[in-house]
Amino acid sequence: MQYTNIENVENVEKLSTCVLYPDGQKKQGEAAVLSEHVLNVIINEQPAYRLVCTKNDLRELVTGRMLTDGLIGKADDIYKMYFCKYENEVSVFLKNDITWENVIPEVSSWCTGNRVFAMKDQADRLKRVPEYKWKTEWVFGLSEEFGREKGIHSLTCGSHLCILASAGKTLYVSEDIGRHNALDKAAGYALLNQLPLSECMIFTSGRVPVDMVEKVITAGIPVLVSKSVPTKESVDMAREYGLTLICRAWPDKCEIF
Repeated sequence: MQYTNIENVENVEKLSTCVLYPDGQKKQGEAAVLSEHVLNVIINEQPAYRLVCTKNDLRELVTGRMLTDGLIGKADDIYKMYFCKYENEVSVFLKNDITWENVIPEVSSWCTGNRVFAMKDQADRLKRVPEYKWKTEWVFGLSEEFGREKGIHSLTCGSHLCILASAGKTLYVSEDIGRHNALDKAAGYALLNQLPLSECMIFTSGRVPVDMVEKVITAGIPVLVSKSVPTKESVDMAREYGLTLICRAWPDKCEIF
């Protein structure tokens, strides 16, 4: 099991605080907090994304974002990827040209300031996910694994976590200030390491609105597990495209929608 190496995350800092108690007492305290890293993504010389994220696993983040947005389908679709010295800008060159549209007008559930500047035509990107024979013990195993996490969240309580697993085995754990970013990092890791996403499950610490489900379907992942809750629209989309959606996944119970 590999969690984010906290020592290598440049935007985790310790700040002094004043701790107040109900009886009026005050004490000096200290808290570890996340600062926001901004990454501008340029694809085929076209400004594509402004990602607000944690400064770790950035290659996985960018790769996964392109996958879950339908811009690429495999790692070989990427010709080159260059990060600048300070890792606040990345230039990506894809082997194929992309048809760009204007900025997408819809308001997503992202709360980190992420922004899409341009996007490929999305009309045909969603396809029914493959069937996958999962086991109940795998779901509860992921819930227990989340409870034992030792990464950024255990230090700051300010990040979301995703676990990528297959056949009950955890393959990768990602963390980020946003749940969409954490999901993209997990998907990007699988793509870069040639892991078949059609045989994977994703556990997310965050709630599951329709845009999260859309990302998972686009990546071709057959099972999404969350410790939180879905929306009606996300359940409808999961049913339409054959995604197994399991929420309120805790060590003692879960709900299959």
